[in-house]
Amino acid sequence: MVVVFYMRNIKLTKIYLKSFDTYLIKEILVKYWSPLEELNVDIYSSTGFVNAHAHLDRAYTVTPKMMELTKHHLHEKWKLVDQIKRQRTVDDYASGIATALEMQKYYGVSHICSFIDIDDVVEFKALDGALLARDRINNIELLLACQTLKGVLNKRNFRYIEDRIDDFDIIGSLPGADKGRESEHIDVMMELAKDSGKMLHVHVDQLNSPKEKETELLCRKTIQHGMEGNVVAVHSISLAAHRKSYRQEVYRMAQDAGMMFISCPSAWIDHQRSEVLMPFHNAITPVDELIENNLTVAIGSDNIHDIYKPYSDGDISIELRFLLEACKIYDKDILKNIVIKGGLRTSGIIK
Repeated sequence: MVVVFYMRNIKLTKIYLKSFDTYLIKEILVKYWSPLEELNVDIYSSTGFVNAHAHLDRAYTVTPKMMELTKHHLHEKWKLVDQIKRQRTVDDYASGIATALEMQKYYGVSHICSFIDIDDVVEFKALDGALLARDRINNIELLLACQTLKGVLNKRNFRYIEDRIDDFDIIGSLPGADKGRESEHIDVMMELAKDSGKMLHVHVDQLNSPKEKETELLCRKTIQHGMEGNVVAVHSISLAAHRKSYRQEVYRMAQDAGMMFISCPSAWIDHQRSEVLMPFHNAITPVDELIENNLTVAIGSDNIHDIYKPYSDGDISIELRFLLEACKIYDKDILKNIVIKGGLRTSGIIK
């Protein structure tokens, strides 16, 4: 049954309660207590959600003709987006990102960190569009990180990042883009982060496979480069695919490295069945275990209506619901810390 409310002569359904004043929601909760709504009220009445990881330059780019392509493997999609990137203009990017920011505000987000493609295909168009969108949209803080989709060991692509390093708030990294040379990739980006004095966010362990050990590699590299407390592992899904003794070993390394984590709960929920034997787990960052080991965790929406996640609308409260159910975390204070303090810490806004 849809509950309908009236306010200022506007007919609104329950789904739009997020834009109401918090006291209205609280009045409803007096009659029908909902822990989820109570949590949301606490978040909205505080700073709001922090969406710690997104790709707003790709938001709203999926089309009916592209739907068949959404079935391709993640690594294939990295190349399939090239045609879109070539066709879009700076204004296209600015419009799409501004729309995404408005929607994020509607979903109660106060801060958002978005990776932005910068390489020899898109060049500076996406970044210039993101800067224009940031100037246009008020009451939400947008932090930008470079997305190294074409790798960084190619000097041409690395030069694009170097030329515009001052326009990025965070250094972004995708070691898998330099397949077979992931360690070198991380070395390069660690040095860039140190030289620029910026935090480093690294995509690791995305494939939900026990063959991946990128989180371990990132911890070791962080200590090697003296970057403790300044590096964030994005995803770390495959960590959960390993035996418990190995996971505990990585958690100890992460503590030594001051490693922080960002989970995008619905990002790999579409992982196809596999006959690979591994510990039973949900295809999500093992957030419950990270929290038990006193590691900082944040949450992100990842992709929005694009070739990667065509049905995802970027509602961070839905991501929170995925996380709390998949990891069985029902403690309100822990969840609130993840969506606020965790996000502010991984973004470098607070220590």
